[in-house]
Amino acid sequence: MAAVAAAPGRVDSRYELVNRVRGYEYAGYERTIDFHIKNLRRKLDASGADGVETVLGVGYRLGLRQDETP
Repeated sequence: MAAVAAAPGRVDSRYELVNRVRGYEYAGYERTIDFHIKNLRRKLDASGADGVETVLGVGYRLGLRQDETP
């Protein structure tokens, strides 16, 4: 969550998220990020917080409310 929340509105690719969280090249399956994003969305939706948005062909970003700016 911290990797996504560090810069709300910023779009990060799976590769960038893995490198920010792990700090090095991750030899595992890149789609693992999708699984974690799914769980994060479920938790954020349950709490009523803004969710994580998918930017097709690019990556993910933390959603912003209308009255907030990046």
